[in-house]
Amino acid sequence: MTSVSKPTLTYIGSMELNVKAPHLPGQTPVGNRRIIRVTDGRIIGDHLNADLIPGGDDWITVREDGTIIQDVRILLQAENEDLILMTYRGIRTGNSSVLQRLDANEDVDPSEYYFRTAPIFETSSDTYDWLNNRVFISTGVRLPGKVQYDIYMVD
Repeated sequence: MTSVSKPTLTYIGSMELNVKAPHLPGQTPVGNRRIIRVTDGRIIGDHLNADLIPGGDDWITVREDGTIIQDVRILLQAENEDLILMTYRGIRTGNSSVLQRLDANEDVDPSEYYFRTAPIFETSSDTYDWLNNRVFISTGVRLPGKVQYDIYMVD
């Protein structure tokens, strides 16, 4: 069997997003729903610098054990004014006491929970066309009123 090289990661940038308190539409067949408005933010890095255009949302499903599944859609404007759609699904989980502290908007050490996402980018920009054709992952940190991500391209 032919083997391929092990994937490596290239750091793309750090993203910080400010969020509002969630709307709580309630229990659905797949879990408890929360809809969180993303109010502002930005990505800063060697490969991508962009500001968030306000209006994106995080459609969260909270599982019975407290694990959160994210479904996020935001629009970014790069420093050259090109638009970039960023969507991502992710998971944030940990033991029940840690998840309760996160839900209470407390500052919790990221080593106490698992928080990863899989961003997908879409753009008509020639400059950022490479974003359309790569796989990305990110590590996340939940802070009071905001989230932070370090975004990596899988090589």
